[in-house]
Amino acid sequence: MKLNMQHTVLERFLRYVKIDTQSDATSPTCPSTEKQKNLSRLLVEELLEMGISDAHMDDDGYIYATIPSNTDKKVPVICFCSHVDTAPDCSGANVKPIVHKNYQGGDIVLPDDTSQVIRPADHPHLKDMIGKDIVTASGTTLLGADDKSGLAEIMDAANHLIKHPEIKHGKIRILFTPDEEIGRGVDKVDMEKLGADYGYTMDGEEAGSLEDETFSADGATITIQGVSVHPGYAKGKMEHAMKIAGDILARLPKYHLSPETTEGREGFIHPTTIEGELEKATIGFIVRDFTEEKLHEHEALLEKIMNDVLLHYPNSTAELKIKEQYRNMHDVLKDLPQVADNAEEAIRRTGLTPKKSSIRGGTDGSRLSFMGLPCPNIFAGGHSFHSRQEWVCVQDMEKAAETIVHLAMVWEERS
Repeated sequence: MKLNMQHTVLERFLRYVKIDTQSDATSPTCPSTEKQKNLSRLLVEELLEMGISDAHMDDDGYIYATIPSNTDKKVPVICFCSHVDTAPDCSGANVKPIVHKNYQGGDIVLPDDTSQVIRPADHPHLKDMIGKDIVTASGTTLLGADDKSGLAEIMDAANHLIKHPEIKHGKIRILFTPDEEIGRGVDKVDMEKLGADYGYTMDGEEAGSLEDETFSADGATITIQGVSVHPGYAKGKMEHAMKIAGDILARLPKYHLSPETTEGREGFIHPTTIEGELEKATIGFIVRDFTEEKLHEHEALLEKIMNDVLLHYPNSTAELKIKEQYRNMHDVLKDLPQVADNAEEAIRRTGLTPKKSSIRGGTDGSRLSFMGLPCPNIFAGGHSFHSRQEWVCVQDMEKAAETIVHLAMVWEERS
């Protein structure tokens, strides 16, 4: 069935990216920044305007909305999910989106900082964009395609489904979350209220991609207690906690098990923070791999490095603490092949070839899958997330919106 969608995805996207929604990992509140609600209020307004009468935002900044079933069949309830926040890594304030129509190849120089150049050599997917329209920021901020492209696509698809009741589908739930970029995206989701059987995050990159596997992830913290002595009388007595921390960092693998030297299905140990003074220091790490077994191997190596360093500091102590963050969604999805199969069929119906792959990271869907909502990740069309060179293809966003509509139809047809 050809959809003939009158797309609203670009105009929505350009509207959304201008609203600063950067999250803040140091904030204890939910959402971590009140400004995320500025976009969430707009989204609720637009959902209500298109006729989705139960759309609302709760006190924690989560948006819930329902497109009612219009079929007599018993169809599983499907949820589509995206997040409103942008990453703390790069400014999201005063974003000035630029639409580069009919891209003909070559470098894209961003006007507000001409040192920011999006080059095909660095962005190989640009070779597939000839004749298409590309959106970038102006060079001083990120764009916000992660994940405002996903928001715009879900809104575009919802608008089409509401306007075309002849398209048969089961009950569809919409969920927009805050704070995904700081790992808290589903902390306050009310799963009973959501009431969905299966879900899909719209948070991937390349057009046609479907990700049903993620890293498994832990956080690790090493806390070092050194020995403080007046530096004038420290010989043979002082054991400097920051120097111990430096020795631990220096012993981490340099040519494997680090983000800068790994790819594909290789995991890593990655130091993310260091704080300290003479007597006490802490190092924060993230540990990533696709299996829990490998994850524990990396953590054992980290503990061995810590203990080996401590042999040279007999009066100091150090403690390694591990905190589980999320697990590989494939552990859940492997027993529910229809969830990915239906998404692949929907992608095919848009004219794209499905590309199933693994994420070297996680999404809200990682945790949702273990909270009872099996939830792979579908492409949203953005590239170079979290950077000033972030970009998205308009036609790919349109294909993502069409995928959502087709997916609703596929679930209905196959029920």
